[in-house]
Amino acid sequence: MSESESLYDRIGGEAAVDAAVELFYRKVLNDHRINRFFDKTDMDTQIAKQKAFFTMAFGGPNTYTGQDMRNAHAKMVKMGLNDSHFDAVMEHLGASLTELNVPADLIGEAAAIAESTRNDVLGK
Repeated sequence: MSESESLYDRIGGEAAVDAAVELFYRKVLNDHRINRFFDKTDMDTQIAKQKAFFTMAFGGPNTYTGQDMRNAHAKMVKMGLNDSHFDAVMEHLGASLTELNVPADLIGEAAAIAESTRNDVLGK
């Protein structure tokens, strides 16, 4: 594989993103620090949106039609979403990718992409 391939392709494409998002939300929903933010969320819809977002963010086919990060998370910010919660989400993303045997350099790229959304997600 060449470096010019997208992160999406290098991670393993649709199957890898699907597996990562499913595992990620299992971890998130089992985490008392952050699961309250999803109490009233249709998780099937949320998982589908997250798969589309990661696919697009990692350079795969862009089928993401959701809101921008700031608007999508505004209700959570009103509920007290802050850096500690974002850190917990980042922890679960990294753990999910590690558990799926994604190479560390690719996890770093994925984490950098996710980290780049911090200010918008937190409404800063």
